[in-house]
Amino acid sequence: MHGCRDELVALVEKAGADRVVLVGDLFIKGPDPAGVYRLIRDQGFRSVLGNHDLRLLRALDDKKRRSRDKEARRCIKLLDKEEKAWRTWLRDLPLFDEARPFTVVHAGLHPSGSLERTTQQMAVSMRRWPKEHAWCPLWHEVYRGDRRVIFGHDARRGLVRVERQGEPWLVGLDTGCVYGGKLSGYLVHADEIVQVSARDTYCEIA
Repeated sequence: MHGCRDELVALVEKAGADRVVLVGDLFIKGPDPAGVYRLIRDQGFRSVLGNHDLRLLRALDDKKRRSRDKEARRCIKLLDKEEKAWRTWLRDLPLFDEARPFTVVHAGLHPSGSLERTTQQMAVSMRRWPKEHAWCPLWHEVYRGDRRVIFGHDARRGLVRVERQGEPWLVGLDTGCVYGGKLSGYLVHADEIVQVSARDTYCEIA
């Protein structure tokens, strides 16, 4: 999401979804973090924790970190103007959510598919396995678990679809909306990707 409230509204309307589970990274970077929070709160959307959500929580807890992190500081001020209840809500976000038959996670699961073996770092930040080196394979290339997974986190990779016996098994949805790309959703029961284009390039991809 990264604060792209207008695109989220357009995507939900286009999808006609009656239940929404977000893959995290909700607020930092984009234009309207308070609008995203308001929409989540008022519509009862669910979400998992992303690495930028964790970054925001760490800035809340560490004044020195916050003073160095201008993006986080700006985001906290905008969200606090909406209501400070967002802080408790964000702290309570899970690492995993169930959108059956899929498990939703921000970045990835341990290649075994075990939630117990999936650390917080894996869930919110993992791209490669076993280490984040360019020569290591992407985690979804070595995944052998029985859980079907929907994830985000990797805008450079874009859409990911891995099938097993003709069935969708791994679905990656980060298509870089905040970088001027698209916001993507997956209709679980229809096995369909729905997208809307970003209204602007809000920041440059790192």
